[in-house]
Formats: sequence, C-alpha cells, structure tokens
Amino acid sequence: MGTLLTFQPPAPHLRAALRERVGVDVGAEAAGRAIVAEIAFYRAHLHEGSDAAGLAALRRASAEAMRPELPPPAAEADGDALTAALLDSLRFVAYPDAAGALRELRRRGLRLVVVSNWDVSLHERLAETGLAELVDGAVASAEVGSAKPDPAIFAHGLALAGVSAGAAWHVGDSPEADVRGALAAGLRAVLLARDGGAAVADGVPVVRSLAELPRLVA
Repeated sequence: MGTLLTFQPPAPHLRAALRERVGVDVGAEAAGRAIVAEIAFYRAHLHEGSDAAGLAALRRASAEAMRPELPPPAAEADGDALTAALLDSLRFVAYPDAAGALRELRRRGLRLVVVSNWDVSLHERLAETGLAELVDGAVASAEVGSAKPDPAIFAHGLALAGVSAGAAWHVGDSPEADVRGALAAGLRAVLLARDGGAAVADGVPVVRSLAELPRLVA
C-alpha cells in the first residue's frame, strides 16, 4: 500500500454494500467512521492473517470492529453480511506507474520481490491487480512472523531474490518501516514520496514516481 497498490475510497462502497446487503442507508458519515475503525483494527491485528483460517477470522473481526460506528439496523446485521459488505468495499488497484516500472526493471535484469506488512492475501491482491506476473516473489509479514522495520522480513525477501543485502535496493513510502528498516538490514534504500515533502537521512534518494526507479537503481 502506497508503493505499488492503493484502493478506491472504501466508505462509499461500504455504504452501497450495506444498502444492498442489509437494506439500510447508513449515510456517508457513519460509513466513514466505520472504515476508520476497521482500518485501525486491521493494522493492529494483520499479523493474525497468516493462513486461510486466520485470514477468514481476521476479516470477520475487522468487520465486527465497524459495528459500533453503524446505526441500527446495520449495527445488528448478521456477521456474514457485515463481513461481505466490508470485502465489497475494499477495491485495490495498482498505481498507474507500477506495472511499467516493474517491466522496465525486469527488462534490465533485476529480480523483484515484494516485501510488505500485510496478511496472507497479499498474493491475491498482487494477482488481481496484474502485478503478480511482474515480480519474482512476495513476502507478507503475517506469513513470516515479522514486519518491517524488523530485519528478519528483509532477510526473507533477499532469500527469495537470491541476492545479498549489499546488492539489493528496497523501495517504499515509509521513512521508518521502509527506509530505516532497509538500511538497518544492510540494503540500500529509496523513499517513494508520491505527495512530496518527505525528508529522510542524507544520501537516501527520494523519488516521486516509480517511473524514476530504472535510471536510479539499474
């Protein structure tokens, strides 16, 4: 998220999904509050989605986190309907610069591995957005039991790529998790600052678009 993928604003989709599945219009404000609550819960618990069963439980629990923010009768909706409405609302898309940059980096002979603080559905998201076929592997934090900036997750990514830390670059949008984490693990780092204004340690390149990567790292 923020580097390769983003999602459409989920609150309007949640509102529409609840209208369809529960038969009530909760309004824009309630839908927005519900999504904020869900995101906060998910971020604190994403490590629990380490396999199919854990992912299903995580999705159900994340949907339940929305319930206090919803008015009746949506607040009393069946858990399956609430979970389905949440999943309907999450529509991931690749950034417009992602596929082209990945293709060009591969053309130049680089091996590409996604290292992400995500649940096991990372692989599904990459596939549905057309990026899975453009990378050589992916590591989700929930799968390996460590999350950026922990060096352990970077080690898993390096193993998949088959390279040493000194021969690798890590690109991400978080100064803490991506830049400091990569540097601590021995990789070179690039900060992606799509909206500008980010500042990191001297010597760390900052790019505004993934389209800038091929000339920088290859």
